[in-house]
Amino acid sequence: MTVAGRASEAAPTGREAAPAERGVPRIGLLVGGLVLLAAVAVISIGVGARSVPPAEVVRALFDFQGTDDHVVVRDVRAPRALLAIAVGAALAVAGALIQTLARNPLAEPGILGVTAGAGFAITIGSALGLAGGQAGELGFAVTGSVLAALLVAAVGRHSPLRLVLAGVALTAVLNGVALGLRLMLPDVFDTYRFWSVGSLAAREQAPLALPLTAIVLCLAGALLLSRALNVLSLGESVAHTLGAGVARVRFAALVLITVLSGAATAVAGPILFVGLIVPHLVRKPAGGSVPWLILYTMVLGPILLLVADMGSRVLLPTGEVPVAIVTAFLGGPMLIWAVRRHGAGAL
Repeated sequence: MTVAGRASEAAPTGREAAPAERGVPRIGLLVGGLVLLAAVAVISIGVGARSVPPAEVVRALFDFQGTDDHVVVRDVRAPRALLAIAVGAALAVAGALIQTLARNPLAEPGILGVTAGAGFAITIGSALGLAGGQAGELGFAVTGSVLAALLVAAVGRHSPLRLVLAGVALTAVLNGVALGLRLMLPDVFDTYRFWSVGSLAAREQAPLALPLTAIVLCLAGALLLSRALNVLSLGESVAHTLGAGVARVRFAALVLITVLSGAATAVAGPILFVGLIVPHLVRKPAGGSVPWLILYTMVLGPILLLVADMGSRVLLPTGEVPVAIVTAFLGGPMLIWAVRRHGAGAL
């Protein structure tokens, strides 16, 4: 059978994954997810050393009275919840994009060297005395993540396998060089260790307008690109036959992955496994549709990170656990399950 014949058979299959009669259940799941996200956000804002009832949280948000509870909600808890929503959505969508692009169910955003690039840039900036304060760390982290991802994309642009191998190799090199610098320069180590613990605590006080704007724009871009990725998921030969610009779509997806994961890592530090866990949890209800996969991850990612952030506040009576530790605790078993499900060959 010719490639065109296979394309004519494959294309209807992609359309049948989302028939009209399944539209209502999918929309219902999305609406239910949004309602759950709002409820979890309100509960998250009320959890902490100073507990605030959900009703009081709602009053603080919509009828501010200036009480101590209202000040805590408005100035600390609500910005932190907003940061968790943005970072969770960014990491989850970046994970869905890289898994679709690499056609590897075990891929996650750090595979492009984004986290290693951010950490390496902060190490260099600290060694030069230029990465002082949250604004300096943010600038170096974003720059490093973007440059690392561009280098990986330049080396591995022709093949998903080469892309993965280039990301793993660059991550190993950057981590090794950065570790050597931190061992030789104790002051650099002190600066890096505060950033390297992925956490939302006190991060809401950093200048967040630019990274949050970038995340929102990239989330919108991911939705716009999702239909083209739906065609690309059928295979490059089929995508070419259907008239899709494979190289253009792949480049656009790499840009979105880089900015989403780079901005999230810059503002919250390295938080692993969110980009791996969430796409697996929503892949079945998405039914093979990339647009629905993106929408579901955009909702479930924030829910997961909000729940993990609540756990980070209450696990220890003496202080907070970094949220990255909680996500790692959840992600470890999930990775084992994914490997058993897809086989070691997926690696």
